[in-house]
Amino acid sequence: MIIQMHKPKPRIDELDFLKFVFITLMIAFHLVYIGDAYPVAKRLVYTFHMPGFLLVSGYLFNVNKSWESFWKTMLWIFVPYTIMESGYTMMASLLPIREHIDRLTVGVLVDHIFLHPMGPYWYLHTLMICGICYYIAFKKPEGRFSSVLKQEKPLLPIKMLSLENQVLLGRFTLLALFLLLLSYGCGLLSIANAAYFLVGAIVRQAVGNFRLAFPARWWTLGLLLVWCIDPSHYDRASFAGACLVFLVIGSLLWIYQLGIPQSLRKLFLFIGRNTLPLLLFSPIFTILAKYYQALLLRAEPTGIFFMVVSVILAIAGSYGITWLMDISGISKLFFGKKGLI
Repeated sequence: MIIQMHKPKPRIDELDFLKFVFITLMIAFHLVYIGDAYPVAKRLVYTFHMPGFLLVSGYLFNVNKSWESFWKTMLWIFVPYTIMESGYTMMASLLPIREHIDRLTVGVLVDHIFLHPMGPYWYLHTLMICGICYYIAFKKPEGRFSSVLKQEKPLLPIKMLSLENQVLLGRFTLLALFLLLLSYGCGLLSIANAAYFLVGAIVRQAVGNFRLAFPARWWTLGLLLVWCIDPSHYDRASFAGACLVFLVIGSLLWIYQLGIPQSLRKLFLFIGRNTLPLLLFSPIFTILAKYYQALLLRAEPTGIFFMVVSVILAIAGSYGITWLMDISGISKLFFGKKGLI
């Protein structure tokens, strides 16, 4: 098989729909009561929601940027990440939450920012590390080396593998080595999480079309239901977990094709295109949910109503905070943009 190098593709609606589903599930199962009340469902969701998010992120990540533009992008992920991770860590030292910190020091704070993030902010930590490795591995050579590379003859017969494809394979090998080193050697990454980002990058560069890699067929939903019968498949770091992620993505793409009402479609895609505020601010509202939890559980004891209300409040509240930051000018200092949404 000959691998073809593809230029970056524009974002497509199906990917934003996937991100909407994954971010909504993230918020729902960060509610402590829901996770405790439905542990099997939590294990299932945790198997695919953030791996799927990382896979889509790897696919969408743009490495065709100048150094200046790329580091600017990284900076304006790092700034809000650092602020919110610091706030979450300090809050964990004050509140009796599951991730409680007994003694907060500067060393503990630095450790959580740079090495072991808490809460949902680990995703941004992983995204920055994987993104930097991806960019370095795929940075196109410039100047004299670039012209020499173009003149080189392939190491393998052209019918087997072209020079361009050899370079592509070499870059993926380098990226994989970077991620392995940072995972096993330094402990900065989960190897499973890094692998899903890598798969997304491979789909982008080698396949080019997300739909070709994850066909939207009705049978994927049937296979998914059968696959979910066995809870031993609920492990993102296993082959069975990877198959579950594949089936979930294919099933969701098929569901999207069925025809969602236009008003809901617009809402879902808006949320999918604007997930950063939810990643940053939703923990505020999932923690506050504990204060009205008992009231809603008395009205509806299964917790489903509590979950729906809490997710809606978390989404609306996160966008409300972002809107206030936009109109007050804080977004320029926090996100590097006058308006994030």
